[in-house]
Amino acid sequence: METTIDKTTLLNELDAYYIVSPEAIAFYRQNGYVKLKHVLSPEVLAYYGDILTDLVFRLNTLIKPMEERTTYERAFLQIMNLWREDEQAKEFVFSKRLAKIATDLMGVEGVRLYHDQALYKEPSGGITPWHADQFYWPLASPNTVTVWTPLQDTPMEMGPLAFAEGSQHVEIGRDIEISDDSEKILSDTLQEQNFNVHDTPFELGEVSYHAGWTFHRAGPNVSDRPRKVMTMIYMDKDQIVMQPRNEYQVADHATWLNSVPIGSKPQSELNPILFSY
Repeated sequence: METTIDKTTLLNELDAYYIVSPEAIAFYRQNGYVKLKHVLSPEVLAYYGDILTDLVFRLNTLIKPMEERTTYERAFLQIMNLWREDEQAKEFVFSKRLAKIATDLMGVEGVRLYHDQALYKEPSGGITPWHADQFYWPLASPNTVTVWTPLQDTPMEMGPLAFAEGSQHVEIGRDIEISDDSEKILSDTLQEQNFNVHDTPFELGEVSYHAGWTFHRAGPNVSDRPRKVMTMIYMDKDQIVMQPRNEYQVADHATWLNSVPIGSKPQSELNPILFSY
């Protein structure tokens, strides 16, 4: 007999506050990331996971065979701003629970959405090379954070996210796009500078938050099922848009920030405030 899911219960959970411990906040600020257990229930992940997965496969345009893809293309199927495609995806992306955690970790008054992205690493999908996200973003302040939400348990063979602890504090590799080169250069540099790399599985309901300048990577997916992950990128609600420094930031300024004037706050309907004290 099928159990009917009470939608109100799921929506209440997405808005219910999760209390971030002072220890978790201190850990995040020192190391540039934190992993938190039991943030979302299996019910929420199953319900919204199905909706997000349907959208990913409906909207995906990358159909080349794996052997014909670039390293970046082999890493994952990447679909952006699902919240603008589907009302139920929007419920998940606009979760106050997840946005409040981001606010508390950064110690800001509130957060706006930069954009969301689904990252699906297919079976036989390759590595995600070392990189820092904020290389791509024309944002002046380092007060940016991504929540990485696996929609299933993610053992090592599926390629969970790994973090170089404390790497957000050093100005290395901030001009390198994600590529084979970034994997080699950053891997060597992080090793030379003795950064500890935290690389562990994710339980169902466990999520991570990592700062925009924290270096991270993921291994290949050698399992027989896709590694399904939903991410939301948050920025301080008082973030300032800066002059783009590379071609990617030029594109991001137009696509995710609606070309708002340089020096102003992101304030278009693309960048709603998701939580504020």
